Amino acid sequence: MKKINEYLGDQAEYLLEYSCKTFDKTRLTIPGPDYLDQVFLNTNRNPQVLNSLSRLYNSGNLAGTGYLSILPVDQGIEHSAGSAFGPNPDYFDPENIVQLGLEAGCNGVASTFGVLGLNARKYAHKIPYIVKINHNELLTYPNKHDQILFGTVKDAWNMGACAIGATVYFGSAESNRQIREISEAFAYAHELGMATILWCYTRNEAFKTKDKDYHTAADLTGQANHLGVTIQADIIKQKLPETNGGFKAMDFGKTSKEMYEKYTSDHPIDLCRYQVANCYMGKIGLINSGGASSGDSDYAEAVKTAIINKRAGGMGLISGRKAFQRPRNEGVELLNLIQQVYLDKEITIA
Repeated sequence: MKKINEYLGDQAEYLLEYSCKTFDKTRLTIPGPDYLDQVFLNTNRNPQVLNSLSRLYNSGNLAGTGYLSILPVDQGIEHSAGSAFGPNPDYFDPENIVQLGLEAGCNGVASTFGVLGLNARKYAHKIPYIVKINHNELLTYPNKHDQILFGTVKDAWNMGACAIGATVYFGSAESNRQIREISEAFAYAHELGMATILWCYTRNEAFKTKDKDYHTAADLTGQANHLGVTIQADIIKQKLPETNGGFKAMDFGKTSKEMYEKYTSDHPIDLCRYQVANCYMGKIGLINSGGASSGDSDYAEAVKTAIINKRAGGMGLISGRKAFQRPRNEGVELLNLIQQVYLDKEITIA
């Protein structure tokens, strides 16, 4: 706690002592050792899916806690390999990506067909594989907001993956096709016994106005989460909310005054709790993104994000660039620091 307080600085009391003023924590399903039995035991997920989820939740340093620490490395496609691995060229080699997840005690490693497939026989039984099946490649000019499939669900199953991951750009012109594609992919993954994780991102040029970027607004991202759990994602990945009022600012969609006056505030924990509420009140776990690497401030930012997620009722962090865009020992240290937030019993649900 001393180290965590040092990283939080003058925000320590603001984040650690805050009591949520929106949805009371008694309404939430809180992550814990019995989470899978509590939520999934009576669902339509078959025993093989439960087995895959159990493996994911019972691996790494957070095993048996109900929390997740996942290493995601798909930025070689989503951004470019040169931009992603330029700060540390070791990670042009896929084996180093998997080894980082192992050494850091992550619950799983999420990456591309190419990265995970190249090392499947060596590592798929040592750390849970999460195969990201679609991507937005940025070599097309001009760039477009579209996620396209890079392989099949059966390919992921054949390489020993315990889960597949996919992105839907909610709000984009291509979102209807993406929703249909990923709904079908998730259904087939469940049939084969794999778990499903949805990168629930909003994307539309209109969401960024001259005054503010609403792609991370709590109301828009919360609704994206609600769509994500509707297509039966077992885990939702979402960016931490940084603002609110996207529907109102752009005068579209349907809202209620309670959304803004009763169920959210300007406190980051309340904004994140609205995201959790839209994941069936925490029954489907919310993991927030770690965000881009900013250099020396990465450790403090990672701690802050983890505390907001945990105290809001979230299930963990999926942090990549902050970890792999630095020397491996420092990346391991950063991921372990994130995990310590979830292991520390003094950091409670707000």
